[in-house]
Amino acid sequence: MENTSATTPTPEPSTPVHEPPNSGTELEVLTGFIDSARSVLLRKTEGLSDAQLRTALAPSTMTLAGILTHMAFVEDYWFGFRVAGRAPSEPWATAPWEDNDDWDWDLAADIPTAEARALFEETVARSREITAGLGDLSVPVAKPAGEGEPWNMRWVLVHVIEEYNRHLGHADLIREHLDGSTGD
Repeated sequence: MENTSATTPTPEPSTPVHEPPNSGTELEVLTGFIDSARSVLLRKTEGLSDAQLRTALAPSTMTLAGILTHMAFVEDYWFGFRVAGRAPSEPWATAPWEDNDDWDWDLAADIPTAEARALFEETVARSREITAGLGDLSVPVAKPAGEGEPWNMRWVLVHVIEEYNRHLGHADLIREHLDGSTGD
């Protein structure tokens, strides 16, 4: 797909970028960086058509809508399931993982992009409730892996930051390819 910036003007994004604090508690700084990444992802997906949100930058099959659904899964998995010990939320609880381990990415092709965005925003709201109640970040998560040393809350927060950063780089490239937009 060629760059369409000459024919489709890009409106100013309405989602403000959340700036992480320069100081604060460890929890405030780490969750501040996660909130910043969340806001950047939302901005990267604003002002585009459904077709654009579903357009990949070849040879990858990754799309902006797919990043939204994948990050909704990441939020639910790490904060809902691992940290809080809750059962996976829908649609993850009934997902056909045994048939498709990329189902969280592929879901975006099967639902309206507005639904993908809403799924992301709802999952983020649940994650914020969970992280707001965290105290000692050295405490192990409620649902550790079956073997090895359990993850602690600090590790999960840093891991989620790492996960966002990886995919925000992808989102930057996809968005620039779609309409020439760069920056946050």
